[in-house]
Amino acid sequence: MLCPVFAAVLVVGLGPLLVGAFPQAALKKSCRLSQYGSPAYSELAEVLKFKKYYENITSKDPKCSTRLFNRKWTPNELSVPDRLLLVEAELDLTIAVLAHPTVDKLAEKSQQPLAFFTQAREDLRGCVAAEAPSHQPSGKLRHWLQKLETAKKTETASCLEYSTIVHLFQVLHDLGCVAIPERCT
Repeated sequence: MLCPVFAAVLVVGLGPLLVGAFPQAALKKSCRLSQYGSPAYSELAEVLKFKKYYENITSKDPKCSTRLFNRKWTPNELSVPDRLLLVEAELDLTIAVLAHPTVDKLAEKSQQPLAFFTQAREDLRGCVAAEAPSHQPSGKLRHWLQKLETAKKTETASCLEYSTIVHLFQVLHDLGCVAIPERCT
């Protein structure tokens, strides 16, 4: 009779202590981006349709002084945490551009691509928090992030819009490299 009572006291008394003994990080949500390795055809078609629409209504390149997407390196040259940060920054810019177009006609056309990129960013942020919470970017990435911040402050909205929309498929490719790294090595 003493053993069952003693066991009950141990479970009730030590149970809360045991729960606190295991780190909460082990319980965190896993990082799942595989759906972005090969996005659905309908999503790709909407992005392509939007890009073509944009190219049809804008007749000229605004001659940006910063070429954000013309890099001398590729994402597969970066570490996985650097890739996550790169794609997060690209998605932040893409979403900002799509959410606030400089041409009124784009607002309605951008809704589906905007929803897709917003969802991708939210999924990616879970991965950044899980995989690279305090990661410091490499020199290559840090330089590019500084270039991005400078461009946001110095370039016109139409320049950033043009650069981003013309390179939407590069953003998709970089997202795919994060989702399925072996495809991009």
